[in-house]
Amino acid sequence: MSQPFRIQSGGHIDRSKPISVSFNGKTLNGYRGDTVASMLLASGSHLAGRSFKYHRPRGILSHGSDEPNALLSVDWRPEKGKGRRDPNNRASVVEARNGLKTETQNHWPSLERDVGALNDILSPVFVAGFYYKTFMWPRSAWEKVYEPVIRRAAGLGEAPEVADPDRYANRHAYADILVVGAGPAGLSAALAASEDGSSRVLLADEGFLFGGALLNDATSTIDGKPAKAWVDEMVATLDARENVVLLPRTTVFGYYNHNHVAMVERVADHRDDALEGLARERLWQVRAGKVIIAAGSHERPLVFENNDRPGIMLAESARAFINRYAVKPGNRMVVATSGASAYRTALDAKAAGIAVTIVDIRLGEDCGTELAEAREAGIEVLTGHTVVKALGKARVTGLIVAPLGKTGGVGTRRTLECDTVAMSGGWTPSVHLFSQSRGKLVFDADIDAFLPGQSVQNEVSAGACHGIYDLSAIIADGAKAGGGSREVTASATFTGFQPVRVLPTDEDPKKVKAFVDFQNDVTAKDIKLAVREGFESIEHVKRYTTTGMATDQGKTSNMNALGLVAGLLDRPLPAIGTTTFRPPYTPVTFGALVGPSREERFEPVRKTAIDGWAEAQGAEFEPVGQWRRAHYFPRSGEDMHAAVNRECKAVRTSVGIFDASTLGKIEVVGPDAAEFMNRMYTNAWTKLKVGGCRYGLMLGENGFVMDDGVVARLAEDRFHVTTTTGGAARVFQHMEDYLQTEWPDLDVFITSITEQYAVIALQGPNAKKVLEPFVSDIDMSEDAFPHMSVREGFICGVPTRLFRVSFTGEAGFEVNVPADYAAAVWKALYEEGRKYDITPYGTETMHVLRCEMGFIIVGQETDGTATPDDVGLSGLVSKVKPDFVGKRSLSRPDILRKDRKQLVGVLAKDPKEVLDEGAMVVDDPTAPVPMPIAGHVTSSYHSSNCGRSIAMAMVKGGRDRIGETVWVTTPKGFTEAVIATSVFYQHEKESIDA
Repeated sequence: MSQPFRIQSGGHIDRSKPISVSFNGKTLNGYRGDTVASMLLASGSHLAGRSFKYHRPRGILSHGSDEPNALLSVDWRPEKGKGRRDPNNRASVVEARNGLKTETQNHWPSLERDVGALNDILSPVFVAGFYYKTFMWPRSAWEKVYEPVIRRAAGLGEAPEVADPDRYANRHAYADILVVGAGPAGLSAALAASEDGSSRVLLADEGFLFGGALLNDATSTIDGKPAKAWVDEMVATLDARENVVLLPRTTVFGYYNHNHVAMVERVADHRDDALEGLARERLWQVRAGKVIIAAGSHERPLVFENNDRPGIMLAESARAFINRYAVKPGNRMVVATSGASAYRTALDAKAAGIAVTIVDIRLGEDCGTELAEAREAGIEVLTGHTVVKALGKARVTGLIVAPLGKTGGVGTRRTLECDTVAMSGGWTPSVHLFSQSRGKLVFDADIDAFLPGQSVQNEVSAGACHGIYDLSAIIADGAKAGGGSREVTASATFTGFQPVRVLPTDEDPKKVKAFVDFQNDVTAKDIKLAVREGFESIEHVKRYTTTGMATDQGKTSNMNALGLVAGLLDRPLPAIGTTTFRPPYTPVTFGALVGPSREERFEPVRKTAIDGWAEAQGAEFEPVGQWRRAHYFPRSGEDMHAAVNRECKAVRTSVGIFDASTLGKIEVVGPDAAEFMNRMYTNAWTKLKVGGCRYGLMLGENGFVMDDGVVARLAEDRFHVTTTTGGAARVFQHMEDYLQTEWPDLDVFITSITEQYAVIALQGPNAKKVLEPFVSDIDMSEDAFPHMSVREGFICGVPTRLFRVSFTGEAGFEVNVPADYAAAVWKALYEEGRKYDITPYGTETMHVLRCEMGFIIVGQETDGTATPDDVGLSGLVSKVKPDFVGKRSLSRPDILRKDRKQLVGVLAKDPKEVLDEGAMVVDDPTAPVPMPIAGHVTSSYHSSNCGRSIAMAMVKGGRDRIGETVWVTTPKGFTEAVIATSVFYQHEKESIDA
């Protein structure tokens, strides 16, 4: 397409670099520095999409991220094949470059001829909440019939059907001062904040050029310089400072606790020379000492009949297209306004050769100097006039206007022919980031807007988002926020407006379709209906009507909606409040949020140092937490059950070797280490001798079992704590929380050493024989090294912490060695163990062996509601310690109930039948449904050592019911079982109590 509406000079585009993009298969021509929206307008086209619900023709409303209508599906790199199509991109911010492929959305068969426009004719049926009332019966039809049809008929873009092939990066950074927004306030703030060179300053702006609203300004001067020249000078000064980082194309979308700010930088989409493998976008997570918010403000549209027609746009956006992009939005423009700022658009449009008329709802005496200046420029100004209705369909062709009556209503109508309407209903400060920081908003009636009030974090708002609209004052406010001062002389700016929600009209309100939310097709009539039907909370109104949702997030609609609700309820606007500004306020891609965490990196697999050996031996693996663990080691022709039976027999009769490296390991060190352990665990630690081990039980504040593990005392001031595999991070955080917040007086340091030590478990009657040849500096005799003790020495010449412990009931050792040496030590032990037919075993065998002995696994026998007594560990709860975490909760009446579920054994009547884990235990299988539940199965296996199936269960009052018959659910019904003790395997020799 040619560019008939391109102004021949001016703008911030590079005319030496012509480019073309595809728009619905047609070619748009433009220049580097254009957006798809400006190229579309330069071609003379305003039609840019179809609306969400009614499929009405929609045009470009805005020049920025608040664009609700012109949403495009964009293929960023069509030359690289499929997978780079991204829906719901705003044409006003899509930076144009050669080869870009764009398509409009939500229409069929074409944008110009859309069958879905039938919905507009049926709009009296599709009022707010119509689907709640209409599609209720029959209930079964909602999921199968109604919902699919509604979703196909309405919606925005379609999700990509193939995986995203692009890369995304993320970066963590610190800034002494983060400045959000690079308009006049942000530039001034960054300059002041970086003045002395001692502070690291980050300046981020979502635009690809710095300057904010000054980029739209061709007439204002600052200290005698054109606004653009002042911007260039400021940017050059900041860029030259080593302590300043400039981040254009960076959307700040989330403000969290402790000045944690999330941003997305667009890295590659705009580049013709993007290198292969260059990240498309980068997620920044910034911790800032101070945040300066200079996010500007949003212009409000006016609400009148057919205010959504293509060609109707925001006044400041029309000005931006004229001055920044050198594009005339049309040939005949009506500026409809309730304030002074739109007069700047009228003057600039007139200077660009556009015929202009101003319709101002304010009376002449309420206008300032802007009125005389406009008339002096030869612009017709109709003061005290309202817009009754827009004419046209695919594009606005005229406005019906009328003077306001002195006693209400309107006077004689008049039609103004036009192809463009620039409307302005005032300004709404952009307070979303301040609100996300948990700051409290206050309402300023003078500017009819909510403003930042009391701050919660170390932040400050400056400029237009602070409710300041005079250019000189904006620059001074920014400098003040940055810790300096800057006085400038700027040419006069028109400020002030008269708040108006819906323009007065004499039309039948039942027939008027005046849009409040363009993106979601919400009309003033919908808002009134919601209030009439009893929705008074603004959050309820939002959800009932969908106003302020989707990619727009209410940027252009919220204040008009709030004002309407306030008027209908006859309440002051502050009493209505605002909706929640949830991040991301401006949309960001899923790719940027996910970053590199996808496919095999979605959940990184942690492998032990022995994993490679296990894989080479043909092990089958299972995920445990984030670890990959050997599940079992099948030999030729064996299934899992055969392999596990063989492994269990080997451990009981000779020796098994097991990789226990995934156990959590924490060092607790310091003069108060024993006291800290005493408070964290239920049992006592102060009298544990150096070199001794003890089984530790940890509770949460609620008194329920949280974790367990063997703890060794290495020195008077040093403990080696083991935790469950899945609980390592949780236990460490639990300890750190108490150490920092409850007991900061304790002189203790805790360090995670899970990755530093690998653990090799040797279990079975011959375990000691395998181990002895490799151990030095440790006396391995029974007297010197009894069960439940730890010794430090060397194995294979490698330093070791050697534990004499067992999780199988057999004689056992756990060899802790630095992870780098683990594979070598494992191989040496395995080769020596061949003399005794050593057998590697996996997690399944480990579970069976411990179940044979009645040992619990936290998270399997416990479910977050089990107390020590419930699982038979009341003996581990100290009766003499003054306090420990969870002690007080153990005395709650509910915890002391006699009918609580208790851990017991359950033996199926048929010894070959393995009960299902999670199966319900009942006393009477004939009881009516819902029948009383006595308990549930927690662990269940076939035990080759016991010669039958075994199971553990939590059963109400279970310990007093040994020998009783119960029934356990199966997929086909119930099976008979007997309650037994939870220790199933009896040693012929003296067993070791673990």
